[in-house]
Amino acid sequence: MISYAFEGSNTKLIAKTIGDLFEEMSQQVPNNDCVVSVHQGIRMTYKEFNKEVDRVAKGLMALGVNKGDRVGIWSTNNIEWVMVQFATAKMGAVLVNINPAYRTHELEYAMKQSELSTLILIDNFKTSDYIKMVYEVEPSIRDSRPGQINSEKLPFLKNVVCINNTEHAGMYKWNDMLSMASKIDDSDLKNVQKSLEFDDAINIQYTSGTTGFPKGVTLSHFNILNNGFFIGERMDFTEKDRLCIPVPFYHCFGMVLANLACVTHGATMVLPGEAFEPEAVLKTVEQEKCTALHGVPTMFIAELEDPSFNDYDLTSLRTGIMAGSPCPVEVMKRVNHEMHMNEITIAYGLTEASPVITQTSTHDTLEHRTATVGQVLPFVEAKIVDPETGKIVPTGVQGELCTRGYHVMKYYYNNPEATKEAIDENGWLHTGDLATMDEDGYFKITGRMKDMIIRGGENIYPREIEEFLYTHPKISDVQVIGVPDRKYGEEICAWVKLKEGETATEEEIKEFCRGKIAHFKIPRYIKFTDSFPMTVTGKIRKVEMREISTKELGLEDVAKIETA
Repeated sequence: MISYAFEGSNTKLIAKTIGDLFEEMSQQVPNNDCVVSVHQGIRMTYKEFNKEVDRVAKGLMALGVNKGDRVGIWSTNNIEWVMVQFATAKMGAVLVNINPAYRTHELEYAMKQSELSTLILIDNFKTSDYIKMVYEVEPSIRDSRPGQINSEKLPFLKNVVCINNTEHAGMYKWNDMLSMASKIDDSDLKNVQKSLEFDDAINIQYTSGTTGFPKGVTLSHFNILNNGFFIGERMDFTEKDRLCIPVPFYHCFGMVLANLACVTHGATMVLPGEAFEPEAVLKTVEQEKCTALHGVPTMFIAELEDPSFNDYDLTSLRTGIMAGSPCPVEVMKRVNHEMHMNEITIAYGLTEASPVITQTSTHDTLEHRTATVGQVLPFVEAKIVDPETGKIVPTGVQGELCTRGYHVMKYYYNNPEATKEAIDENGWLHTGDLATMDEDGYFKITGRMKDMIIRGGENIYPREIEEFLYTHPKISDVQVIGVPDRKYGEEICAWVKLKEGETATEEEIKEFCRGKIAHFKIPRYIKFTDSFPMTVTGKIRKVEMREISTKELGLEDVAKIETA
């Protein structure tokens, strides 16, 4: 038997735009809670939220945003993020998700590469001053009138909107944009909405690139709406479900596996906070009687280990998704029993696949939910091929997992070469992940062909960090690897070769990174070296480097932790 899987369904694919589907749902369950933002004290029904989404859509149109223009959002989780997600879908703009952990170097790249016309952002969060970083990237914004930015560096940029309603030079306040909505007639929005096709590009999500720069995964209404729907189906979602969402919206986990899984079923999106805090999640689950909870393994571990864990009633919980990185089997068992989530599911995928390819169901055994990543979603094809020959391997044999179907991205934005490398002439997306498939169609991820590091659910490509560290004046050469970590699954270790006669400290290298690249990309470990292990052909042996570092750092026991 060959390693090929396809699952049909009696349920048809949804041939609608996100805006049309959302409007239908707001008519079907108008009085159901649509969004509850606990930290903002805001609660809206589907009917109320649909009205507010229209206002945001018209506000964007009044700013001069047209169908196909790129609108970026650089923010932690809040109700405005969700409004912008559905508003851009209604008026045909392409939503560009910008990671709130990005710093100036990454922000400038994303704004330039996506040809951003409008940036919506919060002013600050914890130690992050987003306004200051925007001015650092493009100082001329400070001297511009709102809506009249004229930048040589960012030629497409016209508008910056601050969600917090605070006054900043060259920027609109959120309420300014909302008040401008009255300039646009309801019929104008309806006409734009009618002109949209479900195959139109609607979203760009940046994924770290093996070539050193992030790539803009471009997704359509059809891609993410259907993926969200079938993800919800695997959890047996109905309009009675209430999903607690501590995962970030900028990532497909929050935007698709959470928001679109809810909206396609008339369920409720519950936001416990701007960013993940274990006690806020526990409190929200009890207070809002959430039936479902999402998270990466490190989040579930933090919730279980929170000192207040036993103070909260979590008996309303039933299901949810654990994804992003492999889950220790013992943690999965505790989530099942101590958090009452005996129908929790495991999902696997990648941004280029909208993102979910396989998922367990609520009816799967504990063994399937701890030892596999489930079966393919309906209308999804998957096969495992020999990386050398491209031929499909027999069941039980390891190879590269490839997938084809409605969920495969349209392309990498402005990057046809990378698109061609990722999607072959027969439409198969090559994931770069090694996997096996059993005779019942359950998949197990066994490794990675690429050098990607998965740290607490964040995909990190070593090349991107290497390219940045090469700009350090003292560094001659650098190689970045992942090493085992008890909390995050993997941590970053950089082997650094200094230029002749130079000296440096670990702290000096880390300080060079701070403020320029996201905190989770800053190497935890720095090893100074004169050489790297190499093959006879001169290729660097990262596998050997990982083994050496694991031993030197005393991480052998962590490397042996059993994961799903």
